[in-house]
Amino acid sequence: MSELEYVKNLAIAAKRASKEIAAADTRTKNTALRNIAQEIRHQENEILGANKQDVTLAKEKNLEPALIDRLTLTSSTVHAMADGLDQLAELPDPIGEVSVLSERPSGIKVGRMRVPVGVIGIIYESRPNVTADAAGLCLKSGNAVILRGGSEAIHSNKAIGECVSRGLVETGLSKEIVQVIETTDRAAVGALITLNDYVDIIVPRGGKGLIERITKEATIPMIKHLDGVCHVFVDKDADLDKAIKIADNAKTQRYGTCNTMETLLVHRSVADAFLPKICAIYQEKGVELRGDDTVCALVKNTSRATEKDWYEEYLGPILSIRVVDSVEAAMDHIATYGSQHTESIVTENETTAQKFLREVDSSSVMVNASTRFADGFEYGLGAEIGISTDKLHARGPVGLEGLTTLKWVVYGNGEIRQ
Repeated sequence: MSELEYVKNLAIAAKRASKEIAAADTRTKNTALRNIAQEIRHQENEILGANKQDVTLAKEKNLEPALIDRLTLTSSTVHAMADGLDQLAELPDPIGEVSVLSERPSGIKVGRMRVPVGVIGIIYESRPNVTADAAGLCLKSGNAVILRGGSEAIHSNKAIGECVSRGLVETGLSKEIVQVIETTDRAAVGALITLNDYVDIIVPRGGKGLIERITKEATIPMIKHLDGVCHVFVDKDADLDKAIKIADNAKTQRYGTCNTMETLLVHRSVADAFLPKICAIYQEKGVELRGDDTVCALVKNTSRATEKDWYEEYLGPILSIRVVDSVEAAMDHIATYGSQHTESIVTENETTAQKFLREVDSSSVMVNASTRFADGFEYGLGAEIGISTDKLHARGPVGLEGLTTLKWVVYGNGEIRQ
């Protein structure tokens, strides 16, 4: 059987199963989520054993440390996957919700009902926890899903996928509601992203190369982001103690995530007081600093940043730093070099904060908070299927609501159009 035939068979089964899960009531979906969570807890040793295989192979292939970090599971992260599913079960079910119901002069009542998208294809790299998160989000939002994880995580994804299948069957639901592609052949991706008759939306999660390829080749609408070039701007009216905590956390809490700060912007009037302190923290933690002329003059052992650095998503312990003359200059830098992912301003000036919130064109914009908060769990979505920097359908962390769509519904009592 060719890769196209294999994936097409999965998609046909998913299309059939999508009708079943779309019709499932909230209690059934929540029971399935809790059953899957219990399976994950019970199979912790098997999941960690499979993950150990993946990590060992990744190290033998000399894969990037950031990728290995995202690939690695621990007992804590396995239990976090299960806890996330339980939390999803506690969230309100968006399906069937009717909003903005209004009566028209004709007597009909018109509203909009939230409904599932249908079949979702998710293509992702490295993070095995996505298998559980995506399965749970799609299940709760009434969608069937086909999951294609990276080859580096194949054993982990299959182990988690088996837990999902058992949880579904235990609930009395079809295991085809959530399917994991079990081949590592790249042709499977090419097949999945062109099956328009069966798959409604593609969600790519991974490196820039993967997303660029899918963007170029897919014939199915996508929810995506390419880069996470995130900024923190320390304004002239910033509380510098607050700014140090935020700038430190945004960069060093975890290096290999898309919401990690990659460029620090500092107002010129506070640069002398702020930069030596924050850069001492970075250098103590082993962060390589690349700055403009002002930064290099203020901070020893700082390399001169190139034009390329301002565009860079390092996903590692490297940081670009620029001194700017105003909030407008900071916003201009973000507009020029940013990826419309997440930006934060540190300021005590409410007018400046509101200006930044209104005018910065990114999917998440923050005041006095670390960019590391830009994810579905921290936003109260239970989990996320990814971050979208697109402007249509979904933007920012994509949770349950982002995996639904709206249709118009009309309630009448015999009215006819004159």
